[in-house]
Amino acid sequence: MALTETVLDLYGGAFWLIIKFVTIIVGPALIVGLMISVFQAATQINEQTLSFLPRLIVSLLALMYSGPWIVMQILDLFNFLFMNIPLMIG
Repeated sequence: MALTETVLDLYGGAFWLIIKFVTIIVGPALIVGLMISVFQAATQINEQTLSFLPRLIVSLLALMYSGPWIVMQILDLFNFLFMNIPLMIG
């Protein structure tokens, strides 16, 4: 495998991992924000701070819940890179 292909494969895997992390953390906050927006539209409450705190709490809960998995994924990627450095260079 050529060096360019190796770099692109590693970059693609890392990029996909980042997309999964962002989706896990931001996705629930997006859903809660949408539900609160629908509630605000139905009740005609135009308070900007009403949607901020629930989204923050949901984001923190998602991060706390998925944190161990995220750390394990990062460690697996690091271990893969560290163990395969000799194969990638030479």
